[in-house]
Amino acid sequence: MALVKKGSRLITVNGTTYRWCLRKRPTYDQGLVQSPLTFAVEHADTPGTIPVITTDQPHPSNWLEIQGSTVLPTQVADSIRTTLTNGCSPMSPGPPFFLDQSVGFVPSH
Repeated sequence: MALVKKGSRLITVNGTTYRWCLRKRPTYDQGLVQSPLTFAVEHADTPGTIPVITTDQPHPSNWLEIQGSTVLPTQVADSIRTTLTNGCSPMSPGPPFFLDQSVGFVPSH
């Protein structure tokens, strides 16, 4: 499964270009700030395994208007490096590779 190109951004990490995107609308749990923001990444030229990174912040469009910080390209690059170090191969077919970086996320009550 490939990511949609519309709304995605390109980033180069270690000389390799990747495409990444955030979900524009929050899931139900993200809208209620019960689960954190996630974003997905794929190799720009040869889509394969898709790393899905869970952050430690709320979705920016949550319904409770709890402010989160912006996902910066440096955070995306660091997450890509971490997935690669942990055995993810974005150019090979396979199931999504989940990276949980949600330590510190506090769901709303």
